[in-house]
Parts: sequence; structure tokens; C-alpha cells
Amino acid sequence: MNSDDVVLRRADPADAQAAADVWLRSFAAALPSVRRAHDDAEVRAWFSHVVVPRHETWVAVVDSGVVGVLVLEGGELEQLYLDPSWRGRGLGDRFVALAKQRRPDGLALWTFQVNAPARRFYERHGFLAVEHTDGSGNEEREPDVRYLWQPRGSG
Repeated sequence: MNSDDVVLRRADPADAQAAADVWLRSFAAALPSVRRAHDDAEVRAWFSHVVVPRHETWVAVVDSGVVGVLVLEGGELEQLYLDPSWRGRGLGDRFVALAKQRRPDGLALWTFQVNAPARRFYERHGFLAVEHTDGSGNEEREPDVRYLWQPRGSG
């Protein structure tokens, strides 16, 4: 199965737990050296009570369930997490295209400096690193990097 077989749709409250589980699996696989600021139950509660009801949340769904999550808040790409088995299959590309379509004036995001695959991914999609921090501004206390994307001809 490839990413063309995946449906991208707005999340509803029933998707919150499955989206949180994707986040948890993806974080564990992609960021094993990063200290998580919240335990599994707190992450699941955050998805149920904050992320899905208050933010523009999209899920990627196949027969087996939710395999990806994208969260937009204003001009921020807040979250983009894929089930580890779906990395490298084009699903992230589809989510970024959707985010750019939904925010045609531009997007900003943070990612951890240690997450080299994510940094390469965003750079490949036209995001530019504009700020590096020591991590004192995030809950994980992990050095991060700010990326911006602006459509051609703007800014």
C-alpha cells in the first residue's frame, strides 16, 4: 500500500486517541534521545481535549486506522507525525502539500536540531531555517530550529 491509498481528512473527536498513538510511536522512533515532557496518558489527554477540538487537525487514514497526523494553528505547522511504518512512502509530502494549500501565505514550524531527517524533509519542501535555539523555550529543553516557508514571489 502506498500513500495514494491513504485518505487525508479532518480529524473528529473519535480520532483523538489514534492520532495520539501515532504521535507517541513516531516520537519514540524518530527522537529516541529527546526527553519527553509528558507521559503517554498526558499526550492522549492533550490530543482529546486540546489538539483535536481546538486546532485544525488532519489525519491520514487507511483500512488499519490512523497512520498520520497534521496539526495547523494559525500560520504554524504545529505537528506532523507519521506512523514509523509510513515514513518514506510519500505521506509526509501529501501532508506538506495540504498544509501549504491551507496556508497559502506561508507557514512556520519548529523541529529539534537533532532530528536531521525532519530537517532535510522540510528543507526539501522549501522551508528555510531562520533561528536556532538552545532549547530553553521548549518543554523538552532540547535545542531546536525554526523554519519558515513562504510562497514564491512573496515576502
